[in-house]
Amino acid sequence: MQEPTFLILAALAGEPRHGYGIVRTVADLSGGEVKLRPGTLYGALDRLTEQGLIEPDREEAVEGRLRRYYRLTTDGASALGAEIERLERRADAARGQLRRRPGIVPGLSRLAGGVA
Repeated sequence: MQEPTFLILAALAGEPRHGYGIVRTVADLSGGEVKLRPGTLYGALDRLTEQGLIEPDREEAVEGRLRRYYRLTTDGASALGAEIERLERRADAARGQLRRRPGIVPGLSRLAGGVA
């Protein structure tokens, strides 16, 4: 799963959101590292809807503009959970390799939950 897809699904995990709300939440979740552009976002929303991972929740008019909200489906929640588990396994494997490095590795104690 690509990082923007993962972050969009994560943004929708807690509650339905509209496009700009998704953009803001993705930026927050990524610590500002991922900034979705409208073309990227709406292309991804269309693709995720076609895949059954998200679905429209509702629409509302705000200042004369239509705002569409999306929500995570059960399949989307399952896909997000599976991706979280996959990423955790990869991080654990990388952490194990990093521990094999001789000497002190900056940040390892933080990565290992305080145990170096």
